[in-house]
Amino acid sequence: MASLAGKVAIVTGASRGIGRAIALRLSQEGASVVVNYARGADQAKEVVSAIEAAGGKALAVQADVSKTAEIRDLFDRTQATYSQVDILVNNAGVILYKPVAEVTEAEFDNLFAINVKGTFFACQEAAKRMAEGGRIVNFSSSTTAIMMPTYGVYVATKGAVEQLTRSLAKELGDRQITVNVISPGPTDTELFTVGKTAEQIQRFTQMTALGRLGKVEDIADVTAFLCSEQARWITGQNIRVNGGIA
Repeated sequence: MASLAGKVAIVTGASRGIGRAIALRLSQEGASVVVNYARGADQAKEVVSAIEAAGGKALAVQADVSKTAEIRDLFDRTQATYSQVDILVNNAGVILYKPVAEVTEAEFDNLFAINVKGTFFACQEAAKRMAEGGRIVNFSSSTTAIMMPTYGVYVATKGAVEQLTRSLAKELGDRQITVNVISPGPTDTELFTVGKTAEQIQRFTQMTALGRLGKVEDIADVTAFLCSEQARWITGQNIRVNGGIA
């Protein structure tokens, strides 16, 4: 029997990369999946089509998570279609490689708006609407544990997500809602590879204990576990799914 049968999951940033893999994986476990995207409607529809072709249920919903009104609409449309919200995966995020001395205010605001504000207010809606026993999975990065130049503003946003996760886990524990954060290591996605040379990618590969880049399925499998009943005693934790890089 599928472990998430009867559950409804919202996955932000689910039109590609890790988010896409998570949406497909949760559907395989029986969840109805809301495929959120900011841009790339065709990609989001392809994810929905793949889920439906495999016998699952899915809905694509456009929403810019940096805008609270659009986050509320995302939850409204989910409840209008499926009547409930059981799982929230805050995967949407952006990155910037730039020395701290060169980051502009606009760049700073953009990263915090999507990575922190988006996660915070999606968690707020979940806290108001989620059924007892629900699951929230936020996303950080293993780079918060590594001293990496040009990552300053990015790791600042992810550090905020990690601390939000710990606090929210305490707030929602009496409703048996678990709140955890996944910190991927170098994973073979467009977000990771863009702007990097082949030599830089190889250097990251060599930094892992397992000697390879992560695959999106590596991250999706752990996400599915954290959303399952088997993970009921895990909350407030930072799970570093990184091949031993940190």
